[in-house]
Amino acid sequence: MLLFGPLPIRIMFGIGLIAHGYPKITDISGPVGFLANMGLPTELAAPIAVLEFVGGIVLMLGILTRITSGLIIAEMIANTFVIKLSKGFVGGFELDLLYLAAAVSLLMMGPGRASIEWDIIKREIIPRGKELVARR
Repeated sequence: MLLFGPLPIRIMFGIGLIAHGYPKITDISGPVGFLANMGLPTELAAPIAVLEFVGGIVLMLGILTRITSGLIIAEMIANTFVIKLSKGFVGGFELDLLYLAAAVSLLMMGPGRASIEWDIIKREIIPRGKELVARR
């Protein structure tokens, strides 16, 4: 049963990332303006939008799960400390911490059995991840 545990995390986390990334993909001026107002490089807007939107899709499918999770971890840590820490927990960085926890879980567990990496490719993109899960 443990091997199917990542599936609901991947699905709900992916939906959340897509919901946050889609508006950024369709209208990049919003994130560019936000980053400019924060004094951050506006060049980060496009990579963040792509990471959230495409990352949500690949997580839901179970492709590149550990790599995507690692990138999301970096984004959530930066977002929490640079942008949202001053806003406090509620209404500030609580969602970022939830996303961070989901990303850390997926980084440690991998995609699980119900994934393209496991079912179609027959191995995880990062070797040994499947072996570590299978031993349990």
